Amino acid sequence: MGVTYKYFGAPDGATAARVPISMRPEELGGDELGMNGMFTKIKPETMAAMVLTGIEGVPLSKVPPLELVVLHPDYAVVKLPMTVVDPLRGIGEEAVGAAAFIWSTVPDRGGPRDAFNVYQLLHEWQDFSHRLHEAGHQPYCLVWP
Repeated sequence: MGVTYKYFGAPDGATAARVPISMRPEELGGDELGMNGMFTKIKPETMAAMVLTGIEGVPLSKVPPLELVVLHPDYAVVKLPMTVVDPLRGIGEEAVGAAAFIWSTVPDRGGPRDAFNVYQLLHEWQDFSHRLHEAGHQPYCLVWP
């Protein structure tokens, strides 16, 4: 059985912690689990490392840990550091391509290895970053089996 990750934005940890309980965006006053979220099989720690290593030049060993917001027997919610999405908003096409190439060459890491797949993923995250910023939200990830 695989794990599914749902990335979403929320204004704060208390709202993010309620997301799995209600699963209804209208109850939360936003679209935390609406069209602006992202489903993926990529772990949040891999996503954080991909952005911070490829764009910010942070060594893999220095990528900050994720913050656990809520742990439930059926799911967990974690908060990604803002440093994971903020750098994506200000970079252009060349920087996204360079980051994809850099990540594809990092040894001893998980996640996608093909530079083109990483490039496409970083573009999705770039769009996600813009949506979060416009909504004034922080990045969270809902994890469930």
